[in-house]
Amino acid sequence: MSDLFQDYSEAAGRTGAYDEMFAPGQQARDSYGQVAEALRKLSLADVSARADSMARTFLDRGVTFDYAGEERPFPLDIVPRVIPAAEWDVLERGVAQRVRALEAFLNDVYDKMTVVSDGVIPRQLVTTSAHFHRQVHGFEPAGGVRVHISGIDVVRDAAGTFRVLEDNVRVPSGVSYVLENRRAMAKGLPEAFGQQLIRPVEEYPRRLLSALRKTAPAGVDDPTVVVLTPGVFNSAYFEHTLLAGLMGVELVEGRDLICRGNRVYMRTTAGEQRVDVIYKRIDDDFLDPLQFRSDSMLGCPGLVNAARAGGVTIANAVGNGVADDKLVYSYVPDLIRYYLSEEPIIANVDTFRLEEKEAREYTLDNLAELVVKPVDGSGGKGLVIGPDASRDELDALRQRIISDPRGWIAQPVLQLSTVPTLGGDKFGPRHVDLRPFAVNDGDDVWVLPGGLTRVALKEGSLIVNSSQGGGSKDTWVLADSPQMPVETVPRQSVTVRERVSVWPVESNWRDRQSEQQQ
Repeated sequence: MSDLFQDYSEAAGRTGAYDEMFAPGQQARDSYGQVAEALRKLSLADVSARADSMARTFLDRGVTFDYAGEERPFPLDIVPRVIPAAEWDVLERGVAQRVRALEAFLNDVYDKMTVVSDGVIPRQLVTTSAHFHRQVHGFEPAGGVRVHISGIDVVRDAAGTFRVLEDNVRVPSGVSYVLENRRAMAKGLPEAFGQQLIRPVEEYPRRLLSALRKTAPAGVDDPTVVVLTPGVFNSAYFEHTLLAGLMGVELVEGRDLICRGNRVYMRTTAGEQRVDVIYKRIDDDFLDPLQFRSDSMLGCPGLVNAARAGGVTIANAVGNGVADDKLVYSYVPDLIRYYLSEEPIIANVDTFRLEEKEAREYTLDNLAELVVKPVDGSGGKGLVIGPDASRDELDALRQRIISDPRGWIAQPVLQLSTVPTLGGDKFGPRHVDLRPFAVNDGDDVWVLPGGLTRVALKEGSLIVNSSQGGGSKDTWVLADSPQMPVETVPRQSVTVRERVSVWPVESNWRDRQSEQQQ
């Protein structure tokens, strides 16, 4: 192994985590053999040049995010995360199982609430959730699907076992980085890319569009689909434009839509055109000022009534956020057993419900050893890692828990698995999680082979969110048969040194401009 991995084994030993690339003794695991061989031949200058090239590519394509008020290229590390076929099979089945259970749960809690009457969960768990919306109680969405798109966050524990960390079935984001990471890594590490049977990710837009069209209102033969965005100042606007472009549908803002007679129309240069399916990338609270926040300028008045009347499909359905509640998350294994009569394929992380007296007392006595999370938090906001918190922070947290135990859960500090990541002049172990994305068309739940691997770029940090300074890795799911669809290395490639040192000629520059416009 090259000098870039000097001291890696020692650093990995300090974390106490499961390292996905190296077994103890710094022997590369079988799934990482080609990656290790490719990296062994590279110098620091080679790796740095390739990393700079990938960052410039992201800037050119607008793959950026806002961090501390500064627009930056989304950090992509040159070492991919590799998942063997057998492990992915478990993840794929486990994610699909979870989505089916959450779909059944949402249909139930917005209808008869048999899960409550049967004593599986308490009623107040649902009714006190900040994202339980009575405005959509009692109606079945057009197309019969509530969870069209989901992102289920999973992690490996110290034993290397996958566990679900949280569910995202409201407005899951990040799939654009999956698509862009693959595009960049095909050129960033082609030596390993071309030697592996890697399952492709490019099918996602087609699968998504197919699911959206399939769940259109009844009687619509050729549905019109749009992507509803809050606008250019939203941090995920790049993703909105990318998905709309790849699906070949219109990207609209709330001001582009009109509701009339429980139908939705969009303004076009040729006049008004009916809209049948809206893939919303707006939080429910801002979707319809007649039902939620009256001061919202992002949505369109009347959307909820149109959905209630069956005139339009909204994906994901309004009210899905109750399933994202981290207290509801703690009951999902029970929901799987209740609705599907199956045992959970992927276990939860052990979770303390602070509404329960015994769990609350234990947590308050052991705050310095636990991770405490707000039940409606996202992006790592509000999360307190006990061993890293000061005494004043723990005292303040204690008071918040006592005043609002329903608002918090606690979990043991989980040493997330690590993958080698470039930091400075060498590779070091950095903690990662994984967000597989699933598309549900009502008949089948398809899981994108891969997902968004987020990585904590600071040594020892367990915070992987990009909003908190994290980055990402391309996720390679290996095929178990050459007959399966696999990725191919781009036919035209140039060396990194050529790309780094030569200013693009005019024709290439125009090509890049055209590509960005498209």
